[in-house]
Amino acid sequence: MSTDREPTYTVKLVQLLLLSTYWGMQIWVTFISSFVMDNHLNRHTYGFIQSRLVPFYLHLGSACAFFNLTIYAVYHPSDMLNDRESFQIFILFVSVTVAAVNAQWFGQMTSEIMADMHLIEQACGLGQDIGQSSNREAYAKLCETDVKYRHLSGRLWLYRLLSSLCNVCCIACNFCSLSYMAENLVTL
Repeated sequence: MSTDREPTYTVKLVQLLLLSTYWGMQIWVTFISSFVMDNHLNRHTYGFIQSRLVPFYLHLGSACAFFNLTIYAVYHPSDMLNDRESFQIFILFVSVTVAAVNAQWFGQMTSEIMADMHLIEQACGLGQDIGQSSNREAYAKLCETDVKYRHLSGRLWLYRLLSSLCNVCCIACNFCSLSYMAENLVTL
């Protein structure tokens, strides 16, 4: 159902709103709220908020990426694409794919593992310290003495790394999309 007509003002506005919403969420969740919460909330409160906030962010982000790709593809028929438009379709497709994998798998696994770790930490009287870097010795000792906690800690590190890589990839894709849109602005 692609069209070679020029998109309407409303379609352009919707695409810009989707892209800017996703970009704003990425910057806020990745760089601002995480650092503020880490420095002001205890470990379990921070983890609880993250376990509720991040899945919502990931699913909303993948929806924004999907609708962005859909709108762009409808107004750019494949037989009429130049190299820059083909690259833009590729970037949007990568963003949708990586965001969906992150939302459906990595983000979910991270939340589940963190919840299991919090139960073990609570049983040991841990988790009320402010910031992730405080009381490292107690958490290191727990890793040494509790095999299940050590296993969960290793899995959490892996899933957080993979989720972070997906997030950085989506930020880069959205930056490319924003740059492409800026190049094609007629006026400011």
